[in-house]
This record gives sequence, C-alpha cells and structure tokens, in this order.
Amino acid sequence: MPRPEDLVLGEDVAVRDFGGTGAPLLLLHGAGANLVSMQPLAGELSPRFRVITVDLRGHGRSGNGPWEWEAVLGDLEAVCDGLGLNEPAVAGWSLGGMIAALWAERHPACPAAVSIDGTPPPARPDQLAGIGPASALADLERLHAAFSAMRDSMAKPLTPSGLEAALDQQRAMARRYGIPEDMAAEGFRRNLTTRDGHTWARPLPDVLATLQKAMADLDIVPVYRQVKCPLLLALATDDLPEQQPFRELYAAYRRGFEGRLAEASDANPCLRVTRVAGATHAMVAERPGEIARLITYFATSPAA
Repeated sequence: MPRPEDLVLGEDVAVRDFGGTGAPLLLLHGAGANLVSMQPLAGELSPRFRVITVDLRGHGRSGNGPWEWEAVLGDLEAVCDGLGLNEPAVAGWSLGGMIAALWAERHPACPAAVSIDGTPPPARPDQLAGIGPASALADLERLHAAFSAMRDSMAKPLTPSGLEAALDQQRAMARRYGIPEDMAAEGFRRNLTTRDGHTWARPLPDVLATLQKAMADLDIVPVYRQVKCPLLLALATDDLPEQQPFRELYAAYRRGFEGRLAEASDANPCLRVTRVAGATHAMVAERPGEIARLITYFATSPAA
C-alpha cells in the first residue's frame, strides 16, 4: 500500500490521499469514526484506485461547522477542487453511505457511487412493518433512550481512567474484527480534542445532536429513486451485538425499508441492491477484502 499523504483542504477538511494512477475514489467513514476506520478498505482498494479518505466535519481533524447535508457535500466539493478530481467515484459506509447517495443525486456524471449499509436509523412507527403500533412506539422509545444516553455520556470530558477504559474498548473491538490494535488506537485518538484543559471525544455533543437529528429526518428512498448515475446499495443481513436488544425493531425496520427499496429499484434502473449474506453493519471491518471486491467490480463494470 502506498504511503498515504495527509492534507487539509477547503474550509478545514482533513484528508488522506493514498495516491496512485487509478481512477479517483472518495471513501467516507461512518458517524463517530474518522478516516482511519476506512484504512483497511483503502488498502484493499488502492491497487485499482487513487483512494482519498476524508474526515467528515465534526470528526477527526476536520473542523466542526453546522451539520447540514449541503454543507457536508460542499466540503467534498472543496476536496475535489483542492486535489483536481474530476467526477470521482464515491463509496461510503453508514453515514458515509448516506452522503454517497446524496452525492450521486447531485452528480449525474459520477461514474459510480456505493453506499455500504448507508441507511438512516429507525425513527418513526410508519417505518416499521409487521409490528403493532404500541410495540413500535415502545421499541422506538427504548432505542431513542439508548441514543440519548450515548449522547449524554459524550457530553462530559474524559477522565484519565475513562480515557484508558475507552482505549481498552477500542483494542477489544479491534481483536473482534482482526484489525491491528494500533490502528484502532490511532483512530480513537484522532477523534480526541482538548478544550478548557479537558479531553473530549468528537463529535462534540452539539454536533452529535444535530447529526442524529439530520439522519433521523433524512428520507433516503426518494434519493434512490432520483439518482441518475450508477448507485449500489450493499445491505447487511445480520445484527450487531449492540443491536441484539432491539432485534425485533430492526427486523421490522428492514422489512419496511426493503419494501420501499424494492419499489425504488423497480422505478430506477440506475439503482442496484445487494445483500451481503452473514454481514453486520460493521462489514467494512469484518470483510474489507470482500467489500473492496464489490466496490471494484461495480465501479469498473461497463454496465455501471
């Protein structure tokens, strides 16, 4: 893998450019992560593409700014201008997958866009299929309480013992997925910031609150119906361990989402959908080689 080059472009957007002579590919991480989380996948893709990973605003070493979809897309435009990229392909995981779809909607000349399980979280009872209204509301309230608890925990600075515990948690997760522990530690530290003599984890609480609301308010299916460039949506089939307490909720959400997705796919020949059997939402960490092959085949296929 070529030695990556770190740069800051546009209005304080941090990127890592892997170089190479292949076609350009923007690679976008998920919420709460940063460009380091995409490094295993970037390594798999680098032989065929010039891979550019990005710290999305509010993450890593990029600036904060308001979390607005148009502003985030503007950040990516600045990256393309700064690096001289003419209509790169774009692939993103989770939050990055949502952004990839929005980019595809805005850029009909984009050669290919890939959303890796880039679906917004469950937010409303009407999104759930095969579950009663009372159960739907109760399960959504539990899920929203879990999200609120996560946001509240991030609203406090990290103590020295909390910092070490969080690092241990990252190392344990790295062992689960077979990722180098030093890479996981690098990614965790990249999201740390010091303010008023205290250490905080990014995204900071105000950014996280607006980000969560933006995802909850985003109806991504109309975007799928409207894209005019090749867009691949790769969906997980299994729950993460953290999703197990909400397995009925997520199953109902998948049923409702996939019903609408089938209609969008029938209406738009630019949209293709694949399900990665046995994969969870963490498929980028679980199977970087398989996901890289999926992206490469789609982005280089004449049919795309």
